[in-house]
Amino acid sequence: MRITTDIIISGGGVAGLAAAAAFGAAGFSVLCVDPAPPVTEGEAEGADLRTTAFLQPSVAVLEAAGLWTRLLPFAAPLQVMRIVDAGGELPEPRLTKDFVASEVSEQPFGWNLPNWLLRREMQACLQDLPNVTFRPGVGTESVMTRESGAFVRLSDGTRAEARLLIGADGRNSPVREALGIGVRTTRYGQKALAFAVTHPIPHDNVSTEIHRSGGPFTLVPLPDRDGRPCSAVVWMERGPEAQRLFTLPVAEFEAAASERSCHLFGPLELASRRTIWPIISQIAERFAGERTALIAEAAHVAPPIGAQGLNMSLADTRTLLDLAQANPQDLGGPQMLETYHRRRWAEVQARLTGIDMLNRASMMGEPLLRDLRAGALDALYSVAPVRRALMRAGLGMR
Repeated sequence: MRITTDIIISGGGVAGLAAAAAFGAAGFSVLCVDPAPPVTEGEAEGADLRTTAFLQPSVAVLEAAGLWTRLLPFAAPLQVMRIVDAGGELPEPRLTKDFVASEVSEQPFGWNLPNWLLRREMQACLQDLPNVTFRPGVGTESVMTRESGAFVRLSDGTRAEARLLIGADGRNSPVREALGIGVRTTRYGQKALAFAVTHPIPHDNVSTEIHRSGGPFTLVPLPDRDGRPCSAVVWMERGPEAQRLFTLPVAEFEAAASERSCHLFGPLELASRRTIWPIISQIAERFAGERTALIAEAAHVAPPIGAQGLNMSLADTRTLLDLAQANPQDLGGPQMLETYHRRRWAEVQARLTGIDMLNRASMMGEPLLRDLRAGALDALYSVAPVRRALMRAGLGMR
């Protein structure tokens, strides 16, 4: 079987599905494929238990794609980003600073949703778009590009041709490898635990990031579960310690998590299973090749700090879509793709540099270095123009 379409998207994760909806809603014909069918129930085996906080600029992309009305009823707004330094002798707060959304906007910083739910709602949205075909369980086996188009052979034997191929197929992207685009990877020796908890003290729509050593412990608000306040947790630690925590019995793990959270929300109780993954920073040498654009983790990977990862991915999609709509006849052409690379690569590199610095600061274990970290936080927060500038930069606001 042969298929001809405007765009082929290789990768059906959250970023790939969002891109398919965005281009489909804009009138382009889209084929999106992924070798693994999306897991759309939180309790199912293989469910992605991480969460995504969509920052303000990303919401416009989701609205234009017809996704936001589906997602908003399930979202928890983030009104305050709280940074807690607990780097003293005991795991207890010694410095707390609140970054409040109302200082820079009438809207929350963002809205938090579970990744498995995003896949469910995005897949449902694609079913309502007649010009979008999503084929889960079908992967990209080979890629060949020419000036005239991109030619892809799929795992079910289908041959597909498009004017633009979008690689959204993860940090080990087969599309990127097929084009011979290299990557630069930084390894931190860290792993992240992701899970959900309930707790007796309400989160009041405050995202709380607690720094001690090994990496941040972040609680991000979720809607209440069974009448109890609920938060998503990302707990970053050095690899061996993260692995030890991952294998603890539930009661011991809950006690360790409660202590690491400085008991700010009372005793934490697991509300999901635990997942674990390695922390790296990565950037492709180029974000574009012949008839091909790389987005999301095919282009860049960031540690889970400041809700930057998927929001950078949606900025990729927004830039590509703006260029495609400005000149539809040049879809996938060299000028469009060179402009995309130029607009996105430098900005992503700057953000990865900033996230790298924050992550290394959060890992500090020596008392003197932890004191320096706390002093820097206090100094930056105390200057109102600097504080507001940092908030705007984190949101991606101009």
